[in-house]
Amino acid sequence: MQRVPSEIEMGIVIETSIWEPSSSVFIFIFFSSFLLLSLFPFYLSKHAPTTKSSAFSDHPFSSSSPRFQLYFLLLYFLASVLEGLWSVYGEFELVYYGISKEDTVTFMLIGFGAALFVGSLLGLVSDLIGRKKTCLVFFILHLIVGILKMVAPSPSFWVANLCLSLATSIFSFSFETLAVVEHDKVDSKLGHRQDILNETFWLMTFFESASLIGSQVIGNWMVGGNLEKGIGSPSIAATLLAILGITCMSRHYDGTTKIMTFKDYRMSFSVYILGDRRIWLLACAQACLHFSIAVFWILWAPTLVADGREVFLGLIYPCLLGARMLGSTVFPWLINASLRTEDCLTCAFVVQALLLSIIAYDYEEIGVLVTQFSLYHACIGLILPLLARLRTMYVPNELRGGMISLSLAPANAAILFILMQRGYYRTIENSTMIVFAAVGLFMAAGCMYVLKRCGKQPYQNWHKL
Repeated sequence: MQRVPSEIEMGIVIETSIWEPSSSVFIFIFFSSFLLLSLFPFYLSKHAPTTKSSAFSDHPFSSSSPRFQLYFLLLYFLASVLEGLWSVYGEFELVYYGISKEDTVTFMLIGFGAALFVGSLLGLVSDLIGRKKTCLVFFILHLIVGILKMVAPSPSFWVANLCLSLATSIFSFSFETLAVVEHDKVDSKLGHRQDILNETFWLMTFFESASLIGSQVIGNWMVGGNLEKGIGSPSIAATLLAILGITCMSRHYDGTTKIMTFKDYRMSFSVYILGDRRIWLLACAQACLHFSIAVFWILWAPTLVADGREVFLGLIYPCLLGARMLGSTVFPWLINASLRTEDCLTCAFVVQALLLSIIAYDYEEIGVLVTQFSLYHACIGLILPLLARLRTMYVPNELRGGMISLSLAPANAAILFILMQRGYYRTIENSTMIVFAAVGLFMAAGCMYVLKRCGKQPYQNWHKL
């Protein structure tokens, strides 16, 4: 931490404390991730010599998987950059154009409202019309936003916010569902489908975190020091990336994908999703995690600057995402150990809940807070692929998108409620919101504990309808 004089009054130097993370933190995260990835093949050769396929096996892909997995991860990286570019650039844009805090809260309410009332149904639509079409719609929505912001940046906030909320809803389920369905076409015949998907799941989390850091770099580089000239540059970058994504999806689009009729889909959804209490437990855990993540990103900056000190949030942001990357690299170690997926998730949820509880009830120094935030995100990096693994075990491929999108509806409703209570009526405090998030995570841990007790994990491929 460095101290610099801020102003001089009556001959007395008043200093402002500026906090920034040490460079050793980034070095530690980088080398820890590198070591975990480098040492895993040696661990696997000694502890799982009979495994035919793993996250770092000699035959990690099926005949069509090498091309598809590389293509998919690059496509997912591109989509993540688009998502991250607007999340990083959006708040700065609101401040630049003088949008008030009340209007900002209104924009957030519109976004989460769209995610609740429209986004919750998009997963069902995706299952019916095809996953590739839905991914194509994701890039089209970002293209619309990019063009709007280039033509009329200030008046387009409402429409852009609506489009971005729907795009985020699509992002939450469409790419994962696409990966599962495409891998399943060939990999299940070769007998190592689950291993390939496990690798894809943690790489998705790893790539997403890396792309969010890259989005921050791109935004800062394009805006530069001249705000008047550089304020529209991220919109140009987003438009070009969206066009690239549309081109990639169009070139690899296969219109012959087999889909179910609405009647068959409704019957299957009622039986396999609504009629299975294990799916309800899994959906509850997903909703609780989504709610806690949303609360965190709403309050992390106000929590850090609560004591009045200046904080370089631009340096803390990549630190948090780096911790998420580190957490994702732990996943391949755990799935090759003799641990149940539910046990791992229960422990991770409890750790997250305890961290948020400490933050809510006992304000710490900024360094301690950043450490707690980083541990929280490391748990997210581990939880996301673990939940995706459980969805593969319990949720049929044909119903996966609908299950994911509907499971997020309660979380979006809860976020709408607390935003209205905090932003408009001022009836709750920031610490209360964090407590709600912690309680939700304890509930998620309980769901995983009950899920484990429901019976043997259905590792057999019953997920196909």
